[in-house]
Amino acid sequence: MNPTLFARLAPPLFVLIWATGFIVARFVAPYAEPLTFLFVRYVLAIIVLGVIVAVAGVTWPRKWHDWRNSLIAGVLLHGLYLGGVFWSVKHGLPAGISALVAGLQPLATGLLTGPLLGEQVSARRWTGIGIGFMGAALVVAPKLGAGGVPPLALGICILGMLSITFGTIWQKRTGSNLDLRVNAAIQYMGAAAVTLPLVLLTEEGRMELTPPLLGAMAWAVLGLSIGAIGLLLFLIRQGAVVGVATLLYLVPPVAALMAFALFGETLSPVQLAGMALAALGVAVASRN
Repeated sequence: MNPTLFARLAPPLFVLIWATGFIVARFVAPYAEPLTFLFVRYVLAIIVLGVIVAVAGVTWPRKWHDWRNSLIAGVLLHGLYLGGVFWSVKHGLPAGISALVAGLQPLATGLLTGPLLGEQVSARRWTGIGIGFMGAALVVAPKLGAGGVPPLALGICILGMLSITFGTIWQKRTGSNLDLRVNAAIQYMGAAAVTLPLVLLTEEGRMELTPPLLGAMAWAVLGLSIGAIGLLLFLIRQGAVVGVATLLYLVPPVAALMAFALFGETLSPVQLAGMALAALGVAVASRN
């Protein structure tokens, strides 16, 4: 594919694939414990990426600091972020609130990229971030329950959001020179290493090998762990971290449309207005 064309297609393709993660979570919930599912997903991703790297003849890093940097990125981007969100939802945090917490990531990224990366966030980009957050909030607003919010689950979810924020910044600072396939494989080693002890301490390792679970696992490995993460690493390498983070505002609207198509979930006028606002915010933040 033409490199220029791929660079243009990468952002919408990333949003589309990333949004399917919410659909996968809904499919697998009755059949597997969340951290167990994530650990198996990481291991399978390592195997698949290892085969791809071997066939392509790509060399693995020879310096320890390259391994260290990618392992830390994997712990932050995958292990602590996904583990935190999955654990929080399992322990009573409404999915709508978890989505709102995730929507704070571009705000946190904008605040941290200046001191940590030296990236200056323009007034236009801050405007886009604000508009995008309002849009994402409107999309998930009808799903917010009236019940109480477990403080521990909310805190773990916030830590997960901060984890992917720092992981994105860490990846931008340290992972630019590695082959993307090698980088992703090592990241999943870090994610698996931090997830396994949590599985052993908190879960029984339950997985029912049903067709829905196997199909969801196949997509989680090939589509999400390899496709979406490969696109994320490519976008981080190519652009400003705040601009990449702002794309995540489009994920709740796209996920809501998928749920409407697959599960018959309704879309209210407020949600439709939120989708338009989220798209506007990303357009303003990403405008050259």
